[in-house]
Amino acid sequence: MQRDAFERELALEGFTELVKVTREAGDLDVHAHPFEAKALILFGEIAIRIGDNERVYHEGDVFHLRANEAHAEHYGPAGVQYLVGRKTLH
Repeated sequence: MQRDAFERELALEGFTELVKVTREAGDLDVHAHPFEAKALILFGEIAIRIGDNERVYHEGDVFHLRANEAHAEHYGPAGVQYLVGRKTLH
């Protein structure tokens, strides 16, 4: 997906906070966020594991996590950079 189309989609879906995140290669243990997150991979790769299911996302891919959804992250050898929309539950 292209960045401009992604940003338009986020706005239509009510995501008001937009943040660019850069992570070095490595892992982040199981955790959860108090907000819904939808992200477009700009560079590199990220593997997200929810329970026993893991999926790898590359440049141009979009991942979506529900608020408070427990997950683990693994960043590829070159790290990852993504643009994430965040939506807090009311």
